[in-house]
Amino acid sequence: MFLGEYQHSIDDKGRIIIPAKFRDALGTDFIVTRGLDSCLFVYPREEWAQLEQRIRALPSMAANARAFSRLLFSGASEGEWDKQGRVNLPNHLRDYAKLDKECTIIGVSTRVEIWDKATWEAYSHASEESFNEIAEKLVDFDFHF
Repeated sequence: MFLGEYQHSIDDKGRIIIPAKFRDALGTDFIVTRGLDSCLFVYPREEWAQLEQRIRALPSMAANARAFSRLLFSGASEGEWDKQGRVNLPNHLRDYAKLDKECTIIGVSTRVEIWDKATWEAYSHASEESFNEIAEKLVDFDFHF
């Protein structure tokens, strides 16, 4: 399980250090792709395979399913660690998430997310203000604390 929030910087070559405990859980074979809300999602290979199966089950005749599948898979890149524990983020993914220098890396249960620091702070602040309301709406999905 991925938990926590960390601050790291991207270097001029597009490499970023991922926290050691996240690296250990991601293993040597992982996927980086476009996420929601202008961040990147990083999945261990096993979790990615499960997500792929769920997306394959979506109706191919539905325009939203096709669009989502195309954007998620076309943006995906296989990740690889260098000797310093960094991953090189492709230009198209850095551009998508507006990653320039300062980043926030968060653990979200089954995946890691990489955010532009300012974007994460704005998103987090707005979400914290409505945390109770968000939790109340999850009751519709039979979710309880």
